[in-house]
Amino acid sequence: MLIQFKAVSKVYQMGEVAVHALHQNSFTIDSGEFVSIVGPSGSGKTTLLDVIGCLSRPTNGCYLFKEEEVQNLSDRDLARIRNEKIGFIFQTFHLLGRNTALANVALPLFYAGLPKEARMARAREALSQVGLSDRIHHRPNQLSGGQQQRVAIARALVNNPDIILADEPTGNLDSKSGGEIIELLHTLHKHGHTLILVTHDKELAGLTDRTITIKDGRIIGSEDPRKQMEHFR
Repeated sequence: MLIQFKAVSKVYQMGEVAVHALHQNSFTIDSGEFVSIVGPSGSGKTTLLDVIGCLSRPTNGCYLFKEEEVQNLSDRDLARIRNEKIGFIFQTFHLLGRNTALANVALPLFYAGLPKEARMARAREALSQVGLSDRIHHRPNQLSGGQQQRVAIARALVNNPDIILADEPTGNLDSKSGGEIIELLHTLHKHGHTLILVTHDKELAGLTDRTITIKDGRIIGSEDPRKQMEHFR
């Protein structure tokens, strides 16, 4: 078991008002799964992903990542987990505009303390995995949206993480580029990567192994969408 939530809640204090973003959620995710998290805007999808990704601590409950209780770790240990064990893919890419694709992908390895030669070699390999071997010296403004997202995926892969988290990875792309990114994510899954995808697109969620549905901060369902489709045939 890679991830386990036990009655996890997240509360934000906005002045005198307590905003309950997550309510008593319990679930597990195993290594090798491709899971989507779906729900309407404001349902808690991104908050849930932030907690999974160790960007935010749960207020109550227990979160186990590889059998380690996340909520009890120091900020330094959380940063180590984010750098070494989790790859992040964002809707807006979050690439450094002045850096080449190669330098953007190598950045997590710099923070991990790898020598420059090793950083560059691994970054080239990651860019090759996403089909951008011929774009390694291009800057983000010289790349299409789909290519920029491929650079972001390569950056997520470069540290060989235990899990890849993707927050609306096709949200800023046209349908053709978005389809190519989803195909790439499926390829990564076939190669053994664990992926969690946040999306509002039910059709997209239907392509994953399992869908977790969240509403008003509460998980209201967890099911294999393909089995649902077979049920209605």
